[in-house]
Amino acid sequence: MTTTQLIAEIHKKKSFLCIGLDVDLQKIPKYLLETEDPIFEFNKAIIDATHHLAVAYKPNTAFYEAYGIKGWQALEKTIQYLNTNHPEIFTIADAKRGDIGNTSSMYAKAFFEDLAFDSVTVAPYMGKDSVEPFLAFKGKHTILLALTSNKGAFDFQTKIIDNKEVYKHVLETSKSWENSENLMYVVGATKASFLGEIRKIIPEHFLLVPGVGAQGGNLQEVCKYGMTENVGLLINSSRGIIYASNEADFASAAAKKAEELQLQMAAILTK
Repeated sequence: MTTTQLIAEIHKKKSFLCIGLDVDLQKIPKYLLETEDPIFEFNKAIIDATHHLAVAYKPNTAFYEAYGIKGWQALEKTIQYLNTNHPEIFTIADAKRGDIGNTSSMYAKAFFEDLAFDSVTVAPYMGKDSVEPFLAFKGKHTILLALTSNKGAFDFQTKIIDNKEVYKHVLETSKSWENSENLMYVVGATKASFLGEIRKIIPEHFLLVPGVGAQGGNLQEVCKYGMTENVGLLINSSRGIIYASNEADFASAAAKKAEELQLQMAAILTK
């Protein structure tokens, strides 16, 4: 999916909502555990109930890898279901990969070719030659970790080197990499006050913003400082939507929570 197509879908649905599919078998309705593939059945129900409200879905691969081959198969079935039934949806493999060049190429191949995701999250710590193999895939997006929403972000990301925070070095340096127009960036919603400075460096790139909802991020604050003329934001909510209920009504409860966010987004887009 191109950025232009993503923007068109945002305006069509009046939404820039991304739903995180982070499936924990301890939290899903018990009756689903009796099915052949409870992870996929849970995801399918969530997708069926919310696809008209969201423009993106983001499975965090750890929640699938934790269950071995069955978890990976559930991830494959989930992405196939999305690509077949909802090709207008932007898909994000939240894998946080990043390694030396030939290894990164294999990671990129796994997510872009085998699983056919539109994008993958990548850690920038190893630099240019660990990220450019992802950027080499035409029509795909690489979402670089820039300023994350966790407390540990302050351990390194905001440290000052040469009179500038490390995350700013990451943003500025990454713009020089080959095919950098295919970059998006992760900026946590709990770091909304940093968005003004971030937009001075990357004024047009899309930002994937986790942390709205369960982690305490504020949608209005994020939009105030981070929104561009082409929106430029994908706001992710995971637990706050998919675990709105752990009973038989879990899908409709998820849809209700997703609609609450979508309506706020529609109001912001109208303004």
